[in-house]
Amino acid sequence: MYAAVVHALGDPPRYESVPEPSPAADEVVVEMLAAALYPLVRSFASGGHYTGDDALPLIPGFDGVGRTPEGKLVYVPGAEPPHGTMAERIAVPRAALMPVPEGLDPVAVASVMNPASSAWIALRERGRLRTGESVLVLGATGNAGRAAVQLALDLGAGHVVAAGRDPQGLEAATRLGAHRTVALDGSDEEVATAFGAAAGDTDIVLDYLWDRPAQLAVDGILRRRTDLTRTLRWVQVGSAAGPDMTLPSAWLRKADVLVSGSGLGSISGARRNAALRELLARLPALTPTTEVVRTALADVEGAWGSAVRSGSRIVFLPGGGDDDPGAAEALSGREPARP
Repeated sequence: MYAAVVHALGDPPRYESVPEPSPAADEVVVEMLAAALYPLVRSFASGGHYTGDDALPLIPGFDGVGRTPEGKLVYVPGAEPPHGTMAERIAVPRAALMPVPEGLDPVAVASVMNPASSAWIALRERGRLRTGESVLVLGATGNAGRAAVQLALDLGAGHVVAAGRDPQGLEAATRLGAHRTVALDGSDEEVATAFGAAAGDTDIVLDYLWDRPAQLAVDGILRRRTDLTRTLRWVQVGSAAGPDMTLPSAWLRKADVLVSGSGLGSISGARRNAALRELLARLPALTPTTEVVRTALADVEGAWGSAVRSGSRIVFLPGGGDDDPGAAEALSGREPARP
């Protein structure tokens, strides 16, 4: 069979012949239909992820959608390299397979599950969002941030603030239901003031940026917070703006601030899998927000380093690509919200 194979960390994978999978007693061989390319996949393939290792060669791909020998569509979660999902067939523990709800496009499911799951787990498991609470999404203009806006509202948030640099992305967040937006393109004082005005009394911050934007957000929020004993639950999900930030110790004494992280090591595998099953069940009711770039897995080497516009995602198809490489896919045949 064929798969994408990385021979040197940091190099793009090559499409080449590999041995067929040899399933263990508790495993089943799944025919892969779609596997998305996103930052986590690149991080594993470069050896830079905090849970990864340097085993080579490796097949990239963290998750995807496939078909069982019985013909059932299933979501395959957490297939870490060296045995990733960017292959024609993979061996997966049968207990790990999650049924895909009827009527959903496998390619669209593959494109949305990673960004949506990062938001879902952060809101449900780490932030413990309660009905009527307010949420600030710091970094709301990418795939994960837009999913966070939508899922926060779906879970009953009473007020959602979207923050980011891309004006079109902020407009898209507003169309998805965000009540207010904060643009990050002003001076530090302007941005901090805007955070205070829009989210001074927020309950939860989902932070996909970290670094300077996070620092300005904390500063602005604490300046305008009317009740400093009201817990601010800060959930750190990503570091798109940078890996470090300055956190003055006085901020943690000035107010009740609870900082936690949401990632592969922050919850148990059982809780993560339960959350993913809940999310899959909700997908048919959600408005799609990701534009899919269908790409044949055979073209993986050239597509690996290519840039796609905000709100888009490359999805590799072991059986071939799409005549229109910019084709947008909806979860149930609808057009996605455009940035």
